[in-house]
Amino acid sequence: METPQENDPDFMMSLARGLAVLRCFADEQRPMTIAQASRLTGLSRPAVRRCLHTLVRLGYAARDESRYTLRPKALALGYAFLSSNTLAQRAQPLLDRLRDDIHESCSLGVLEEGEVYYVARAEASRIMSISLRVGSRLPLYATSMGRVLLSALPRAEQEAYLRTSAIAPLTGRTQTDPATLLEIFRNVAEQEYAIVDQELEPGLRSIAVPVHNRSGVTIAALNIGTQAARVSMADLRARLLPALRRVARDIGAS
Repeated sequence: METPQENDPDFMMSLARGLAVLRCFADEQRPMTIAQASRLTGLSRPAVRRCLHTLVRLGYAARDESRYTLRPKALALGYAFLSSNTLAQRAQPLLDRLRDDIHESCSLGVLEEGEVYYVARAEASRIMSISLRVGSRLPLYATSMGRVLLSALPRAEQEAYLRTSAIAPLTGRTQTDPATLLEIFRNVAEQEYAIVDQELEPGLRSIAVPVHNRSGVTIAALNIGTQAARVSMADLRARLLPALRRVARDIGAS
């Protein structure tokens, strides 16, 4: 199968390799060795070594014997996106207000490369085993935001996603049957919200709604994540869903 860079004379393979190595740090959230980065990226060890050497020389990474870590300068790469992304900028104060009103964590996510990318988040002061932040990525099929984003796609694109993605059970509750998932996407599109009950992680329950632009196109999803032992399914629908929809309308209108 032809890759996007094939037959493209302007594609910079060295830059693509460097970005792949940088992405390893976000995935692993710990110091990295050349061997670990090579395994994660699929690049050869010499190629990874050159990428890391360059990052160190430019001040984006630091080396401590055989391990590499990112330096604060790398934050500029993420801040460049946040400072230029009007959706995230305008949504953040609305998410902060929603969190303060309902005392639950809430997030805004977009569809990118077959995953949910978190672009804004307001976190409540509660102990939860899953750690999420701006820049986190989660699978579409097992998350409430992911199902909202998938439900906005044409059926053919939903089927293509299920064919080409690694659909695996993350908990004993995770739905992985393609036919059932397609039916779930259809229901989500009709009711304009999705609930995922402990399919991503035991004890984690979430509800999400679409964020539409002024033309009615789904541009993001907004969710609230809760602890299943503390918030019932009925409470999700009766108390949290109306608040979620109100903020989603405000974000879309902005």
